[in-house]
Amino acid sequence: MMEAMEKNGESMILALFGNPVSQSLSPCMHNRALRLMGLQGQYVPFLVDDLAGAVRAVRALHIRGVSVTIPFKEEVMGLLDEIDEHARSIGSVNTIFNDGQILKGFNTDWKGIETALLGKMEIREKSFVLIGSGGTTRAALYAVCRNGGKAVIVSRNEEKGQALAKEFGCEWQSPGKSGRLAGDCLINTTSVGMVPQGEQIPVPEETARGFHFVMDAVYNPPETRLLRVARAAGAVTISGVEMFVAQGAEQLRIWTGMEPPVRSMKAVVLAAFRNRKEQG
Repeated sequence: MMEAMEKNGESMILALFGNPVSQSLSPCMHNRALRLMGLQGQYVPFLVDDLAGAVRAVRALHIRGVSVTIPFKEEVMGLLDEIDEHARSIGSVNTIFNDGQILKGFNTDWKGIETALLGKMEIREKSFVLIGSGGTTRAALYAVCRNGGKAVIVSRNEEKGQALAKEFGCEWQSPGKSGRLAGDCLINTTSVGMVPQGEQIPVPEETARGFHFVMDAVYNPPETRLLRVARAAGAVTISGVEMFVAQGAEQLRIWTGMEPPVRSMKAVVLAAFRNRKEQG
């Protein structure tokens, strides 16, 4: 594997494709991991305007792997040679692996959600309320349903919410009923509560207090208002940082075939947040 990654002594190049990318913590997380894994390489963020051109560059520049973020996770699927079964079922790709000039697409978001949840609770036969109807919602639904959980989708977009509910065999409810929602675990898959609107909350506080487990896919800030409210009420909370690190670790497994230093990856992400807070 090492020989395949470093032909002729050349460094392995990994990349982030997105727009925007300036606030991403993936570079510091992945570059720390590469050093700790003893690999010669660099993870570089690219602000992408031309996705097709960027994907062509993966082959031309022998880029080993790519993280794909907003807004390209769906569009990139049509530009790749192969899509794995999980990514195809979810309908988006966040990871590209250049396997000898064959570009393979994967989705590690669902794996990050699964890992984060299983670190705190059982999924099988538990009931989940998912807030949202976007790509992260799809990944969360896939993780929950694949592990035998039961889900209810709550979204402002009724058309998308109903379509998701039909596809995954679950129920949809409007946000107007959120005060009466109940279940074992609440998962926010929207961007509500993300910096700079860090004090926003996706459901009424009384709703957040009614769950034993609460997960927020937002990882900036590491503890959102939703998680603070839930924790104060005695819930077990699951930060978006857990999901972010776990999906990144899965990317490294795909790109390198090696086990990444997950604890150190989490530590560097939390340290980066502390530094940003202190600076400003």
